[in-house]
Amino acid sequence: MEEAMRVHRYFVYILGNRGKMLYVGVTNNIRRRVWEHKTKRNPKSFTARYDIDRLLYFEEFRYVLDAIAREKEIKGWRREKKIRLIERMNHRWRDLSEGWFASSP
Repeated sequence: MEEAMRVHRYFVYILGNRGKMLYVGVTNNIRRRVWEHKTKRNPKSFTARYDIDRLLYFEEFRYVLDAIAREKEIKGWRREKKIRLIERMNHRWRDLSEGWFASSP
């Protein structure tokens, strides 16, 4: 019964580095996932190799299939369209996770 009442939250997010690289991902825990990127939990990953650790954009979904579909949609876009999406939420390109990690998630 308790599981049925739990609200599910899924996120599609875009990370960037100080250069021009972008990464689109999906998660059910954005705080933990961004922490994993920032701490390079998997040192051989794309995001670790290119220092992609700044949260530039995110969207929240209630259903995982909606989040996955949106992730695939955004991944299929050209860079320019991704930039326009980021700039609607974050026109200064600030790290939206700034201040999240006084301690680990």
